[in-house]
Amino acid sequence: MDTAKSLFTRYGYEATSIRKIAAEIEFSPTTIYLYYKDKSDIIYALHQEGFKLLSDRFVTLSNVEHPFERLKAMGRTYIQFALENSDFYELMFIMREPLDFLDTHCGEMDGDGWPEGDATFNSLIMTIMQCQEYGYFKGHETKTFALLVWSTVHGLCSLTVHGHLEHIVKNRQFFDSGISAMEASFNSFLQMLESMK
Repeated sequence: MDTAKSLFTRYGYEATSIRKIAAEIEFSPTTIYLYYKDKSDIIYALHQEGFKLLSDRFVTLSNVEHPFERLKAMGRTYIQFALENSDFYELMFIMREPLDFLDTHCGEMDGDGWPEGDATFNSLIMTIMQCQEYGYFKGHETKTFALLVWSTVHGLCSLTVHGHLEHIVKNRQFFDSGISAMEASFNSFLQMLESMK
């Protein structure tokens, strides 16, 4: 799985074959087929593993009683996960192939939709809803606002993981690094959210 993850993120889905994965780990392709139907099955298994890791981190935040503090912690946890696990992040939130697998195999799976993604997004929705009960984000539809929060933090993570913020920092000569630009932007976003009460 580690080898497949590395090959998918380094060379892309199309350029990675079962044969290439097998050669890298010195197994026969037939051995891999005993466990996985094809490479889409492998990339989806990696996708699930990544979401389990992220979900486990979010579960520990359920002890944070005040929902706005929990929301801030969720954002920081998401960013930390993206920076520490950029290969998983790529598979979970950038590459289209795991979702293609879901679209193709949805009828064969338990339940509908996107189970691992839904569980993670639902924890954000619940936190936003509880923030609204505390007086935050009045007049905003809960799910839409949750999508806005997620897409903003995801955008910062994606720009950082792919080196775009670092490039801007070097060429525009502001901030010390792409990471510091991301942290400053995230803190500014939190200030904006906190003012919405």
